[in-house]
Amino acid sequence: MISIYMMKDENIAIVVPCYNEYTRLPKNDFIEFLYQTERCKIVFSDDGSTDHTIDVLEEIKAVAPERVFINVLKKNGGKAAAVRSGVQYCYDQNLEFHKIAFLDSDLATSLNECIRISKRIEKDVVFAFASRIQKIDNRIDRKLYRHLIGRVIATVISVILGMNVYDTQCGCKVFTRDLAEKIFKDAFISKWLFDVELFFRIKHLYKGKEIKKLAREIPLKAWIDKDESKVKFSYSLKLWLDLYRINKKYNK
Repeated sequence: MISIYMMKDENIAIVVPCYNEYTRLPKNDFIEFLYQTERCKIVFSDDGSTDHTIDVLEEIKAVAPERVFINVLKKNGGKAAAVRSGVQYCYDQNLEFHKIAFLDSDLATSLNECIRISKRIEKDVVFAFASRIQKIDNRIDRKLYRHLIGRVIATVISVILGMNVYDTQCGCKVFTRDLAEKIFKDAFISKWLFDVELFFRIKHLYKGKEIKKLAREIPLKAWIDKDESKVKFSYSLKLWLDLYRINKKYNK
């Protein structure tokens, strides 16, 4: 049953990268969100899916054709390429928005959480991102081995960045319109660790300014681990090479 109450929404474009999501995309959650909001736009960026993902996206678009958009990449390029293409689509199509976000298609972080985080962007804050910090009053359901591996990687990333960030890899990040246009202009080195590059790009763009005055890391109220990760376990080896390449480029 779909709720019809309206939530106080933001003038925001939410980019959702998709790849072969036909059997796992939470279609009803997207539809309910569209009924609850009036100004939020959703831009699905299909990364060369080979199943019937487009059919599901078209069903969602039919609910609010003026606020749902589908950007299709001809071949699979990885999450970084899909997100970047989706962001650029927003500018190329002259969509109206004040803030722009990207969010994982499985909605491990919910759409409503994304809106909550976006509201932390105000005054001098240009960037806000979700963090899977486990606290006594939230629910972070994450497999133990993923949590442990994630903490090791996050610690190394934090050292490389030279800033105290608990979680760079959570798939919900929000930017001002002006900031996103600048940091998504160039292609990324890594298909999956592009989040790290985003932090570096923001750091370099605002060189000399304290990052804590520009950004907000927001603990999630809930995050549910999904079983079917698109990142293969074998990537855990290549990940370190990607980190090396990123560090070499940005820490010259």
